Amino acid sequence: MVMGVRQFEKLFRLAAGLDIDKSDIKRLDDFVNERLHDLLLMAQRMAKMNGRDVITEADVPLTKGLQESMQQFKEMDEELSASDILAHLAKLPALDLAIGEDVEAMLPELAGGITVSLAKVFKVLDPEMKNPQTEHWERVEQIYAILV
Repeated sequence: MVMGVRQFEKLFRLAAGLDIDKSDIKRLDDFVNERLHDLLLMAQRMAKMNGRDVITEADVPLTKGLQESMQQFKEMDEELSASDILAHLAKLPALDLAIGEDVEAMLPELAGGITVSLAKVFKVLDPEMKNPQTEHWERVEQIYAILV
């Protein structure tokens, strides 16, 4: 997993006042991995367009909202392991380019930012939500597929 169960629970609670249960953990882990992979695919495209063979931080497409969620994550004082994240990304289709050290270093903040943004999107979908259900997950996956 990209992060421990307690970390996922804590981030969801702090970011949006949501509770997640054990059935949400695998779904959440997969979601974060897939969004990270999507961002790296777009970063790879940018690096190739600029004639580089290594993906750098400047290649990673960071929206204002994702940057704000990454900042919120940093303020929560949670630590994630870049090596654990890379191990999980290795299970997805391989990238054509190497990931630079600067990108590796930012992976924990990216994963944390994606998690925080996800919790906030759930709350926007239903301000009264306490625990995301399958229908909420499906809607959020559709939203992120359109946006990321």
